[in-house]
Amino acid sequence: MPKCNMAFKQVIQFIQEKFQSKGFIPLHAPSFMGNERKYLMDTIDSTFVSSVGAYVDLAEKMVAEISQIHKAVAVVNGTSGLQIALQLAGVQPGDEVITQALTFVATANAIHYTGAEPVFLDVDYDTMGLSPKAVESFLEEYGELREGGTYNKKTGKRIASCVPMHTFGFPVHLDELVSVCEKWKIPIVEDAAESLGSFYKMQHTGSFGKLGVFSFNGNKIVTCGGGGMIVTQEEDLGKLGKHLTTTAKVAHPYEYVHDHVGYNFRMPNLNAALLCAQLERLDFYLKNKRQLAHEYIDFFEGQEIIFRKELDNTQANYWLMSVELENLSARNAFLKATNDAKTVTRPIWQLMYRLPMYQHCYRDGQTNAVILEERIVNIPSSVRI
Repeated sequence: MPKCNMAFKQVIQFIQEKFQSKGFIPLHAPSFMGNERKYLMDTIDSTFVSSVGAYVDLAEKMVAEISQIHKAVAVVNGTSGLQIALQLAGVQPGDEVITQALTFVATANAIHYTGAEPVFLDVDYDTMGLSPKAVESFLEEYGELREGGTYNKKTGKRIASCVPMHTFGFPVHLDELVSVCEKWKIPIVEDAAESLGSFYKMQHTGSFGKLGVFSFNGNKIVTCGGGGMIVTQEEDLGKLGKHLTTTAKVAHPYEYVHDHVGYNFRMPNLNAALLCAQLERLDFYLKNKRQLAHEYIDFFEGQEIIFRKELDNTQANYWLMSVELENLSARNAFLKATNDAKTVTRPIWQLMYRLPMYQHCYRDGQTNAVILEERIVNIPSSVRI
């Protein structure tokens, strides 16, 4: 048997042992082991199942406390949350928004929904997230500070925001990125969709920018089926975010009065009930996943397949755990071997500028992004009961 096939077989056997199954092993399955059923039934009994209800308010309070952020606004999913956060940050149609090409498509889509155009810059090899050096290099070449903000000298468009995405829960180099963006007066909107429970220098992700956004999709570390949360330290921004996501309805005993183009993006109480139960178990999930990560670290130590670990001064939530293969050929062989064995693995995303709707967008050299695109694979990462 070829050497790589032997190594892959050992990986599969190890994962089967850790999840105590030789059958189907999902990439990341939700875990419902707390008050989910109780809170859902409470919501149904109350008849408040839509966007007005006690659990929506409680979920916002819980996320604000967990993330150490002043204001949280519950929305139907992370993508809609990012769309609204960009608008709150001042992004307008015709603007440009700096982000990374190595990301889930929702990041680019949310930028597009605002009428702005993404600018795809490289990631750092160690974080797999937006590189502050790439941002600085782009701005030094193309940026021009004017009274109304920073503009792209080549296109004439305003560079209205910077959106780093914390890939798989690994924080980007936030100190450096904040420094660059402050110098150029560009507000940061953190795509923290994957990073609930992740910290950079003891500070929670999502709290470094003007706004941040978490996701509670079915595959996230905590889930409510679908859902998201906008977070900000600015009270007025939070209030406006809540207003816009509830169809911009002005309070009145019975009249329907709306003062902005609003969105029906408020999280339903049913979803919020599920989220509250999940958030109660977040610490357990984080410890459980960290234990699995350390078992993977020990297993892959000294092997040609590299397990991706958190960096010094960070605490990753290890939402999706990932390994790095030697090259594209090895990656493809690993994907086939594991999935054929019903051990689900998935490649990292295609770079956004390879997708037909974003091929026209600016991109830099993408040195690290291309390497990672060809080598990174997610492996089973579920909480083990």
